Amino acid sequence: MKVREAGMTVGKLPTGVKNCITDVEGVLVGHVTLDYPLEESGAEYACTGVTAILPHNGNLFKEKVTAASYVINGFGKTTGLVQVNELGVLESPIMLTNTFSVPAVTQGVLEYMLSENPEIGDTTGTINIVVGECNDSYLNSIRRFPVKPEHAVNAIKNATINQAVEGAVGAGKGMVCFGYKGGIGSSSRIVEEYTVGCLVLSNFGKKEELQSYRYAGGEGVSETSDGSIIIILATDAPLSDRQLQRLAKRCGIGLGRTGSHFSHGSGDIVIAFSTAQKIAHFSENVLETRVQLREEHPIMNQLFMAVAEAAEEAILNSLSQAVTTKGRLGRMVNQVNFSIEE
Repeated sequence: MKVREAGMTVGKLPTGVKNCITDVEGVLVGHVTLDYPLEESGAEYACTGVTAILPHNGNLFKEKVTAASYVINGFGKTTGLVQVNELGVLESPIMLTNTFSVPAVTQGVLEYMLSENPEIGDTTGTINIVVGECNDSYLNSIRRFPVKPEHAVNAIKNATINQAVEGAVGAGKGMVCFGYKGGIGSSSRIVEEYTVGCLVLSNFGKKEELQSYRYAGGEGVSETSDGSIIIILATDAPLSDRQLQRLAKRCGIGLGRTGSHFSHGSGDIVIAFSTAQKIAHFSENVLETRVQLREEHPIMNQLFMAVAEAAEEAILNSLSQAVTTKGRLGRMVNQVNFSIEE
């Protein structure tokens, strides 16, 4: 269950109807989850997956959205962020997976986007595929490469505007957070007429670092590495790429509130986009017009608050929604139990 169902309220701003990144109109989320032994003994195990986040259900290459990324701590292996920050647009789904599956997922998305756009790499330019990762090797036999390109394609095809499934699903299947079962979590906030949505892939922290949050504790593992987190931020507020990067920076506040101190070996990366305006790939116009919020308007501070709150709650939901999971070498990671008592 989400932490609000356990009687916990995070922050002051109201959530969207689904309390999910898909509260931002048009945003879709899809998963493919791999959960099976790779050999008869069960010592090697596929405990991993792929998650896709789509800003809209149209042609993302032909109708790009404004985007930015922000690296809190750079111990990560992503693709596509250099061009996102250079041009300020996103032209592919955002994909999440495990560290060693970034090449396979990139290949799958590239093949999918080429099939949708025959002109890419021929009569027009190439395409920038965006993939983020966390290391799930405690539970997943990462060296066996269980994720294949077709899993990325299926995650895209599975994407819907419904409330995203959270916890030990998709890319979150094998992730560990604060020594407990982590993975996919989401939350949203409403600021006047705008919505901010956040989805995380949580895989960081030690048990003793988790803030109390009235959780019942339980046995957590301590053998995992520093871990990582990928934070996806979506909004329908009309923001420039520079303004989106300002919002992305505030995700670190929510991350810090949970107990993270951005460890040396933790890849803490935020990818943010706005659905307010679509940027056409093909245009004969010399000029284009985009609308953005005024920097000094009080609504910007409200958006900053919304981002911090949504990131914090999304991380907690990734813990509360995850179930105890078995993986390679017979390892088990328990879910954390949040208490409903005050």
